[in-house]
Amino acid sequence: MSIIDTTPSITRIAYASFIGTAIEYYDFYIYGMASALVIGPIFFPAGAPEVQIFSAFLTFAIAFISRPIGALLFGHFGDRIGRKATLIVSLLVMGISTTLIGFLPGFDVFGIWAPILLCVCRFAQGIGLGGEWGGAALFATENAPAGKRGLYGMFPQMGPSIGFLLATGSFLLLTQLLTVQEFNEWGWRIPFVSSSLLVVIGLYIRITLTETPVFNKLLQEGSRVSFPIKEIFQSYLVPLFLGSLAMVVCYALFYISTVFSLSYGTTELKIPRQSFLGMLSIAILFMALATPLAGWAADRWGRRPILLMSSTFAFLSGFILEPMLSSQSVFFITLLLSLQLFLMGATFAPMGALLPELFPSHLRYTGAGTAYNLGGILGASFAPYIAQKLVMMGGLAWVGGYVSVASLVSFVAVYLMRETYCNEW
Repeated sequence: MSIIDTTPSITRIAYASFIGTAIEYYDFYIYGMASALVIGPIFFPAGAPEVQIFSAFLTFAIAFISRPIGALLFGHFGDRIGRKATLIVSLLVMGISTTLIGFLPGFDVFGIWAPILLCVCRFAQGIGLGGEWGGAALFATENAPAGKRGLYGMFPQMGPSIGFLLATGSFLLLTQLLTVQEFNEWGWRIPFVSSSLLVVIGLYIRITLTETPVFNKLLQEGSRVSFPIKEIFQSYLVPLFLGSLAMVVCYALFYISTVFSLSYGTTELKIPRQSFLGMLSIAILFMALATPLAGWAADRWGRRPILLMSSTFAFLSGFILEPMLSSQSVFFITLLLSLQLFLMGATFAPMGALLPELFPSHLRYTGAGTAYNLGGILGASFAPYIAQKLVMMGGLAWVGGYVSVASLVSFVAVYLMRETYCNEW
């Protein structure tokens, strides 16, 4: 008799679907923070600080461009051979590329090869993360009881909050223990190298998984298709398009509130690194709070009402970004970050159920993962870079306008959708 329970408990489902996303987003976020703090001066030729910041933010964007490629690649095999194997491989790809970044020499040592190899590792990070989310969301929702897909789909959405806390906490601890010179020379590498230990934990948990009942049913019925993406483009292009646009507000809120704000706060407002990282650590707790609340509410009232309401508040939050961020008040800046990350959690949590529900089971890994990661290109890839440009062109008010426009795009996309929570699987 197998020692692995074929009917996993809610605890096992929660751990298995959230632990991987927490680790992968930890990997992703430490790069975002490093790009705001040290990547530019270390990996790019000496020059104006603004040019180095722009260069670092462009390397940040590379992973978002490769994420849809990862979603298509892992989605193909996830719909063809199963959710479990793809979850394991995606975690390995992300973990190895993140660890390698921690060992890369800088421009002073390796010349032009330093930024080239950095971009290669960053591209690989995007490939791994592109395949991660779809599998984690499907493992949670395809194991969910009837009427609780929103709640179960919330588990992988909790991963980013935990991953961000780990990332912020590691950088905060290092800035407390090390001098600025020590942090810039070698301290920033520690969170990247430490990723290898987290990956081992994640692999142990995922190796014990069994396939979801939905995929086992596909195997029994023999209803898998040879090229899932071909059928999606032929028959499900509208859900793919709308799902991608629905994700824009999530990404814009998060990366403006974290990566851009961290860079702006430490360079322009001259707020000490450890202080701003502490403010972000407080703010991310509000995202963690909003996630289960929104997941529960999406089961009770539907995905669309929750997303439409939270997108409306996100639209309004863009108007207060400039006065609160430019106030230089720790209280008001923390309040702004907390509000925007709370709204990020409210818009993000229902996506764990909504995006898989847009596609049939034999196309679900490919469709949900691709929509999720295409939204990343639109809402997050160049968000810090664009925000930095907007500040130079028109000030922080223009950055607030960017948040409002992103919120409006997602509002319209969700409005054009049909409600999905009643879909039968």
